Order: sequence, then structure tokens, then C-alpha cells
Amino acid sequence: MLLRKLPYALTVCKVLSPAEINLYADFFFIGKTDEELSLVCITSDVPVHTTNRNDGWRGFRIEGELGFAPVSSLSLLSALLFDHHIDIFAVSTFNTDYILVKEAQFDRATGVLEKEGYVIQ
Repeated sequence: MLLRKLPYALTVCKVLSPAEINLYADFFFIGKTDEELSLVCITSDVPVHTTNRNDGWRGFRIEGELGFAPVSSLSLLSALLFDHHIDIFAVSTFNTDYILVKEAQFDRATGVLEKEGYVIQ
């Protein structure tokens, strides 16, 4: 399986209003529930007004369209990284999944994944 390193630092944050979010940014995920409005974005694109933020994330994109398999690539990858005490933040789209790890663990996560046979570019 091919994983592609995302070329930028990411931030996970909470915002008060969708008007704060730059919908023209190159990369972002928005999650809204009855309790919060969350945003994952390139750190330089974080809105000025956040209620909470967590910087220092890096990401891997699982390449290819994954579909809706009973056992997802995300579950396999997250279990592998969990076994190596590497925390993740996962985001899914219709086509694929993204695994974020803290910058301090990114090189170690890359090594673990490569050792298990994943191709990382």
C-alpha cells in the first residue's frame, strides 16, 4: 500500500463560525456536530479566532480510492501505530483516509510503516 507524506504542518482546532474558515485553502477538513465546529488545516491557514487549537501535526494520505471495505486500511494502520505507542488523529473522505501523527513521532511512524511493508513517498 502506498502512503504519501503531506508536505505541510497541520493544526487541529475549534472555531466558532464557518465564516472564519478559508474555503479556498488548499487543504482542510471541517467537522460539525451539535457540540462543536472542528477544523483540520495547514497551520498557516488557521483562523485568527479559534477557541482551542493543537499544532504540530503531520500527515499521511492513503493513496487510491479505498471504497467502503469491511476492514479498512485505516483500522489496520491505526492498530499498527497503536501497537508502537504512536497516537494518531484520523480523517476520512469519500475516497480515502488520512492519518495524522504529532511531528515528534512522524519519523518513527514512517519507520514503523516502512518496516511493515508500506511504501511511503
